[in-house]
Amino acid sequence: MHIADMTMFYAPASGGVRTYLEAKHRRLQLYSGVRHSILVPGSSYQQHAGIYEVPAPALPFGKGYRFPIRRGPWRNLLRSLRPDLIEVGDPYMTAWAALDAGRRLDIPVIGFYHSDLPLLVSNRIGGWLGTNMNGYVSRLYGSFDRVLAPSQVMADKLTALRVRNVYVQPLGVDLETFSPTRRDVHLRRELGLEDDCRLLIFAGRGSREKNLHVLLETARILGRPYHLLLVGSSMPHRVPDNVTVIDQFCPASEVARLLASSDMLLHAGNQETFGLVALEAMASGIPVVAARAGALPELVPPHTGRLCRPLDARSMALTVQELFEDDPQRLGRQARQHVEAHHAWDAVVAGLLAHYHAVLGTADLPVAVHG
Repeated sequence: MHIADMTMFYAPASGGVRTYLEAKHRRLQLYSGVRHSILVPGSSYQQHAGIYEVPAPALPFGKGYRFPIRRGPWRNLLRSLRPDLIEVGDPYMTAWAALDAGRRLDIPVIGFYHSDLPLLVSNRIGGWLGTNMNGYVSRLYGSFDRVLAPSQVMADKLTALRVRNVYVQPLGVDLETFSPTRRDVHLRRELGLEDDCRLLIFAGRGSREKNLHVLLETARILGRPYHLLLVGSSMPHRVPDNVTVIDQFCPASEVARLLASSDMLLHAGNQETFGLVALEAMASGIPVVAARAGALPELVPPHTGRLCRPLDARSMALTVQELFEDDPQRLGRQARQHVEAHHAWDAVVAGLLAHYHAVLGTADLPVAVHG
């Protein structure tokens, strides 16, 4: 079986989609009879270890992202590779090129709905255009042979747009990179904090959807001995005294060290399509306090953390205090056990292969369908 993945969501500081593709690529190499190719935008045609770069212009201020504007190069590369199926990870030009190639090669094409496009457009441009994107999403994803969504909330949105053949396929976490063994007992001293400080953390991009203002207000309400560490690009700089900011993209190994060395992850996002950093925190052996919104309630069961009212700093602060009055270390151990049982990448890839066999008709494997 030759699987071809393609997406424009692939850049040096990429988030969940690149993590997904690279984890999948590593594990598929362990399967005999399976070949995996990844097609991504680049500055020129080149290939290394099954990752093919297709020329595409860089986005201004796009932090390394490139935006394909022509179907032809992608379609032609797919035709030369002759995969058995194609999976698309974005809703733009590459998706239409994949559908073109799928028709010409007479092979199935799967769409993975990683991001909520109408909501994204509404946030960035305006609600009127976001509403108009519903028709686009319905038409595009209605053209795929099967659609995968990372969470039930995303699957429900697609079903509401009358997209058929929608299946929930949760993503995974790297249990070796993100592990309690990464804990660094010297981190607090490194940050200039007392050893008994209650260290809270959020890691990710400082985009509007993350609602960092709620985290900052939560830290202000909590005061000392609580301290919040914000890690990632585009972070705010005007922060309360008990907040430290690392305003840069950090490699996974460093994020893993910071997570495992903290006491708790805070996540105020109310529009998450999945929320990978919550899994990474849980794999690192710390509990999560998150907004009861988007996909986060699906990821954070009661034995791994707590949920609070969305966009409510007082509710989040109270929830943090309640969790510390419980047993955060016990919850952290349970969080690690939970992701080991439900979100190991090996289990995710096995689920993906079941979807692939189903659309190819090579195996009649049961996969839970939504809708």
